[in-house]
Amino acid sequence: MRSDLTQARRIVVKVGSSSLTTREGGIDVDRVRNLVDAIVARKKSGTQVVLVSSGAIAAGLAPLGLKSRPADLATQQAAASVGQSLLVAEYARAFSAAHITVGQVLLTAQDVLRRAHYRNAQRGLNRLLELGILPIVNENDTVATDEIRFGDNDRLAALVAQVVHADALFLLSDVDGLYDGPPSRAGTSLISEVHDFAELDSIEIGGTGSAGVGLGGMATKVDAAKIATSAGIPTVVTSASLADEAIAGVEVGTYFHATTHRTPTRLLWLAHVTTPQGVLTIDAGAVAAVVERRLSLLPAGVTGVTGNFVAGDPVDVAGPDGIVARGIVSFDSDEIPDLIGKKTSEIAAQRGVGFDRELIHRDDMIIFDAKAVAHE
Repeated sequence: MRSDLTQARRIVVKVGSSSLTTREGGIDVDRVRNLVDAIVARKKSGTQVVLVSSGAIAAGLAPLGLKSRPADLATQQAAASVGQSLLVAEYARAFSAAHITVGQVLLTAQDVLRRAHYRNAQRGLNRLLELGILPIVNENDTVATDEIRFGDNDRLAALVAQVVHADALFLLSDVDGLYDGPPSRAGTSLISEVHDFAELDSIEIGGTGSAGVGLGGMATKVDAAKIATSAGIPTVVTSASLADEAIAGVEVGTYFHATTHRTPTRLLWLAHVTTPQGVLTIDAGAVAAVVERRLSLLPAGVTGVTGNFVAGDPVDVAGPDGIVARGIVSFDSDEIPDLIGKKTSEIAAQRGVGFDRELIHRDDMIIFDAKAVAHE
């Protein structure tokens, strides 16, 4: 048994589309009820549970006469609109047999990107849990656009786990864990534990959801585990067929150990949710100051600016060898060219007090290591 999982008082469980629906589209009632049974057993032990469930688009395929996941956004939105109500209704029926009430929560990336929305989502989820309700979370596919999508529910689940300060995250799909190569290849074996993501550098991680109804593959689950574990949340990746054992803390699947140092919430969403609106290019000296000494970015070290943005937008920071950080900029893009290369004292003398501030304060900047830069 994994003791930190058995002792967790608040958990997030995410299940993929292929684990809930048939290949033809439509809800697989038996699979839904098996998952519900596993969650009910844990909830009755006193644990608060948030369920992040894919499957809305997949559940809407058959009712719309579609044979596969549509490629265009408008039809995806239509399928989600039909499928979401069917999916939640099936969950409500299954959980009601155990006298558990569910509540639907639909989120877009903006709900965790914008600070006021983030706090509102956090309050709503916490209140549902306090009232004994089991929240069922999904991306709001009916209104989300390509520009404001989470992209996959694995990442959404990791961010929800961070929003509600969960003690553990379970990512369930149709694969029983992370392997040291393609599971179909002879000689590959399951990786039972990951202490450091550097351990995975030599492993071929890829693939997409099976059955043509889901988006997530193992790569998205590993990325989600990075988000969750950096927030201090241990993560298990395994198959939905092993849900009862995984949620109970049995040693199944791949267990990602949480880091001892928790990344602040603000920096987590800055790194994993925001879309940069521009790039500030800096010299080698500024890279050393920002990356190695963790100082704020000042105009003196900036050599160029691209993009159109306003103060408060996220922007990437690039050195001579590539992107090294992302932060919340404190000037509009059209103000920065006149500040480039100047000392703050010089700027204050020329333009007055208030213009001698940092371009990006160190508290509003996340530093990317080499792997993070490559990933981004």
